[in-house]
Amino acid sequence: MEKEHALAALAALAQGTRLDIHRLLVQAGPQGLPAGAIAARLGLASATLAFHLKELKAARLATCTRQGRSLIYAAAYPTMNDLLAYLTENCCGAGEGACLPVCAAPALPEKRSA
Repeated sequence: MEKEHALAALAALAQGTRLDIHRLLVQAGPQGLPAGAIAARLGLASATLAFHLKELKAARLATCTRQGRSLIYAAAYPTMNDLLAYLTENCCGAGEGACLPVCAAPALPEKRSA
């Protein structure tokens, strides 16, 4: 991913409603969701939703396909994965183990109540 594409994707996700829409589309999976379902789940007016979906599409973070009379939006997983790879491509320069996900880190011992 080029720096300009990463900046466009990050800028699109730096707005609360667009971040909520993108997270919802990721949760929905590759089959995506109709625009009406997105609006209903997030309580958005159709004009507001259309504006934010246009921004996500412009940043290549969402796709749109027509199924009959419905517009189906889905997360663009290749772009999302490219962005994550771009952000983490040099993460292990700090030494082995520096990039472990939190879930892979050793668990802290539980506190015992007295």
